[in-house]
Amino acid sequence: MKIIVLNICLLTGLMSTGCGGENTSSNEQAPGTEKTGKSKVLEAGADLLQDKTPLKKIDMYLDGFHFYNGHMEGQMEAHHYVTQLNEDMHQAVIFDGNGENAKLMGVEYIISERLFKQLPEEEKKLWHSHHHEVKSGTLIAPGIPDVAEHELMEKLVSTYGKTIHTWNTDQGLELPMGAPMLMMGFTKDGQLKPELVAERDKNFDVSTAEKRKQREDIPMPQVVPGANAWEKGEIRQFQITNKEPDMKSMGH
Repeated sequence: MKIIVLNICLLTGLMSTGCGGENTSSNEQAPGTEKTGKSKVLEAGADLLQDKTPLKKIDMYLDGFHFYNGHMEGQMEAHHYVTQLNEDMHQAVIFDGNGENAKLMGVEYIISERLFKQLPEEEKKLWHSHHHEVKSGTLIAPGIPDVAEHELMEKLVSTYGKTIHTWNTDQGLELPMGAPMLMMGFTKDGQLKPELVAERDKNFDVSTAEKRKQREDIPMPQVVPGANAWEKGEIRQFQITNKEPDMKSMGH
């Protein structure tokens, strides 16, 4: 089933703030000089003439929260622009805002429970479940009708995500420096900072508490063992090293 939220903002006329457009600012102002007139002309020409098929396939917008694996206090809002590849897999590009100056923060791969069960045990430790994000109401699809969002959340509640951030703008980094960071999702009430939720709800004019109530009828899935490994002290994080990668361990 192709997600029914395709272009729903355009169809219902809910552009700008209604669909989550430019109501959450980026965390950082990237260093550099203003675009020249020549750059703007070249940009406009490229936009008109070049094909961007992969970008056109982005048909879903999700807003939620992540934290650094191994560092629960490092929390931030994440704007996901998602493509559904098939019934078992989605891919998302993640930004730190939803305005024209939003910074590309990372990526997330989302797979079904069926695919997650097939992963090697060590690989599973890099993935997090979405059961609490959906049931708590903290994961939202801004701008679409409640009935469409509910149907979408029914599909996402049993999925698993692997999230990597490449630019930690919440840490005051003006440039994407340092090693990429493996991110995790929240699994219980009391973990996510309430002020982050309050600010998000204000920006989108939504109620996380109300969304939690609306999703009470969505069955809570049993989390597959291996996911959310941080809960058992199994922390995995990326490091910069001068050693050559072990390609055999990567299946090559």
